Amino acid sequence: MNIQEYFARISYNESPKDADLQTLTLIFQHHIQAIPFENLSMHCGETIELDLQSIYNKIVRKKRGGWCLENNYLFFWALQELGYDVCILGGKSYEPAEKAYKDELDHILLKVVIEGNSYIADVGFGGPYQPWQPLMLVSGKDQPQMPGIFRFTEDNGTWYFEKVKRKQHVPESSAPTTHTLERGNIRKIYTFTLEPRDINDFQELNTYLQVTPDNLLQKKSICTLQTTEGLYALVGWNFTEMKYKYTEDVDLVQVTTLTDEEVEKTLKDKFNIVLENKLVPINVRGLPPNMVDMI
Repeated sequence: MNIQEYFARISYNESPKDADLQTLTLIFQHHIQAIPFENLSMHCGETIELDLQSIYNKIVRKKRGGWCLENNYLFFWALQELGYDVCILGGKSYEPAEKAYKDELDHILLKVVIEGNSYIADVGFGGPYQPWQPLMLVSGKDQPQMPGIFRFTEDNGTWYFEKVKRKQHVPESSAPTTHTLERGNIRKIYTFTLEPRDINDFQELNTYLQVTPDNLLQKKSICTLQTTEGLYALVGWNFTEMKYKYTEDVDLVQVTTLTDEEVEKTLKDKFNIVLENKLVPINVRGLPPNMVDMI
């Protein structure tokens, strides 16, 4: 494994001299715009191994993406190589349908300490809730970014992460007919504590998500990538293009339903992914069918 090879993968051409916030932010942004959040392996008959060499080979050398366990573990390695004070934390994501946070850990995130200040660096959430730069770990402070306003709140050692959403313009001919989820201005994302974690704390989760049929990642083939203006998202056969701040407080959302052949072409053209094995797209009915309804 080589940090320069990782830099080439994310098209980062600088020569970092200091483990400072500016360098962290640049590498963070390059990562999320080059490496998709995706769970396609489990829909291609591939096993996802939660070890660093396997993740490195998959994402850096084979130019694939990965889910949070893979993306953030690779980023953890890169930050360690650069001399950052970084540790792994564990999160519990919010389930809108249940209006509750998960009971068990289901997300990896990173805490980075720079000059006495703590930042959350999470390159592995994907979709419209992916921050575009590290966030200062401070309670109650609005932190505006291109995707929206993010904030943390802390209660007795437990931290809560949420996003203030903008309005959306969805052309009538774009979005397929779907059921509508309750939409509020505030979207809860996940909760976490500052207890340091090890990658082995997530091995059981990594296995569980691949063998248990009753979870979102089994029911949907997902690939999302941040762009310079918004994001791309492919969920099953539905391709969503989102442009942030289409007008002052409105995001533009356009959805296209693809054929199987168009799915493969879209993965190559929009996400720079060429799969080794045949993808079987999936988008189980009764769940939000595309990014419009997952927002």
